[in-house]
Amino acid sequence: MRNLVQLLPPLVLPILSFFILTPSLIHAKSVIEPCSSSDSCTSLLSYILPWDSKISEIASRFQVNISDILAANSINPEIPSLGNQILRANSHVKVPISCPCVDGIRRSMSTTYRVQEADTAESVSHGYGGIVSAEQITIVNGINASNPLLNRQSLVIPLPCTCFNNSNNGVTTVYMSYVVQSGENLSSIGLEFGTTVMDLKAINGLGQPVIDQGDILAIPISACSSKNLNWYNESLIVPNGSYALTANNCIKCNCGASDFNLQCFPSGIAVPCSHLQCKGSNLFVGDAYVNQTAAGCNVSTCMYRGHCGGKIFRSLSSSSYVQCPGKQNYSAASPLGSPSSPNPLIPFITVTPSPSPFPGSTRTVGIASFGPTSTQYSNISNNGGLLGKDSCCNLLLLALALYYFL
Repeated sequence: MRNLVQLLPPLVLPILSFFILTPSLIHAKSVIEPCSSSDSCTSLLSYILPWDSKISEIASRFQVNISDILAANSINPEIPSLGNQILRANSHVKVPISCPCVDGIRRSMSTTYRVQEADTAESVSHGYGGIVSAEQITIVNGINASNPLLNRQSLVIPLPCTCFNNSNNGVTTVYMSYVVQSGENLSSIGLEFGTTVMDLKAINGLGQPVIDQGDILAIPISACSSKNLNWYNESLIVPNGSYALTANNCIKCNCGASDFNLQCFPSGIAVPCSHLQCKGSNLFVGDAYVNQTAAGCNVSTCMYRGHCGGKIFRSLSSSSYVQCPGKQNYSAASPLGSPSSPNPLIPFITVTPSPSPFPGSTRTVGIASFGPTSTQYSNISNNGGLLGKDSCCNLLLLALALYYFL
């Protein structure tokens, strides 16, 4: 043991000493990622709501932006006053947090909580869904018999997180901290989140595939990256099943579940946006033009290329395919697939479509325009969502065009 301790970085020793010397206080297992650099990454928390909560309340509880909660859970950002919508108790919500290096381990310490009358460390832990234990709260804040909780006192809430270089077996990955629930095992958790028992054991340093209720696991979530897209002055890593808003909220980038390509198009949010049209064409960011030839078809796509200040960079990208869109061998970086399915967190909500991001403009896109429009995302419900009238017309025109040329 002494030789092992001498090999550990000095900053890690206080943390590990606590776990070794006070085993009676810590009941749950949790992965610890040693670190030495000052960099940080985006991490996720799987938060199970202890009670009915507004989205705005969840954002305030973890001190993150409402838009970040919507993006992490793939909830339509165009719906007005969405922050006031209520999510039911026991709903699972992904909460994005920044994961820095603190005292030699990955840990987020930026969330604080104002103590209310009759609060205890246990009740505060319960309010955060058990993602942080009562023991951790008392230790980090120096709470003891001579230094009890005080009404209106500000507590630091240490939140678990991991980075692991945003990689898992060579695949771009964002890691989510998950609290094991009663009756769960590695097999059921792996099945739910699309990973394997072997992967979970390796990532969490488990010698045996045995976990207990309350343990906190690092779950790998495959992600899309802009690393190889030659973007100017910007990089994004977007977990599968979510999106990111960028370019001052003018551009929305989804992570394609099948090919893990970033699919970027106008967000549809009512914000001033310019430079969305590719020069020398009638295509806007995310649009594709299909031209059938004797050898197959050529596809021109208006691609997002990053931003600087108020300027959005974009360029035309051309690709040739033996078979045209609709065939199984077709794949491109443009968002030709159907939009992400609505998130089941928010039931029974329907709203009117948001204003078009192209006020007063006419979008002529040749044979077909495949970029999602604002009306495609204008409704969320518990039965899979609804398409607006414009979307139905677009789909009909696409079907007619494909029928004619194929």
